[in-house]
Amino acid sequence: MSLIEILKTLANENRLTILEWLQDPVAHFPPQKNGDLIEHGVCLGAIARKLGISQPTATNHMKVLVNAGLVTPTRNSNWVYFRLNKEAVSLFLDDLQNKVATQK
Repeated sequence: MSLIEILKTLANENRLTILEWLQDPVAHFPPQKNGDLIEHGVCLGAIARKLGISQPTATNHMKVLVNAGLVTPTRNSNWVYFRLNKEAVSLFLDDLQNKVATQK
């Protein structure tokens, strides 16, 4: 995904907040019954509840983040968990810095 498309993805406050939370899920979410926060990621329902939005709205936000490559989904039975793709975030930040540093 292009730098501009990722910036558009991050321009939404809820999506940016989700990324902040996924950076340190143990600090932002209670333990889950059906999946480890670190190993599996955070359940969609927990993200929706914490944001105070419906699950369909949370699903839409997560699809955008997944399509941007910033978040990785993992399906476990009927549950979908999400983890921050730290490598993709790091590459995005490097690309942004290189783009800004080379602009005159």
